[in-house]
Amino acid sequence: MASQLQTAPTILRRKQVEARTGLARSTIYDRIKCGTFPAPISLGEKAVGWIESEIDAWLTAQIEKSRKAV
Repeated sequence: MASQLQTAPTILRRKQVEARTGLARSTIYDRIKCGTFPAPISLGEKAVGWIESEIDAWLTAQIEKSRKAV
């Protein structure tokens, strides 16, 4: 039996995104506005979160850009 386990996406809150990316809150929202950072999803009336895989992909892209610039 080859059953595939699908895991639910992991949601990161803002403080976790800040810690993982090293970016400040204002920088994150500036980059979202410019379209250069993943947008958050609504978790409720006053709560948002980011999909972990999107943040990971953004970090990977930043690393690749940095390596090419050298």
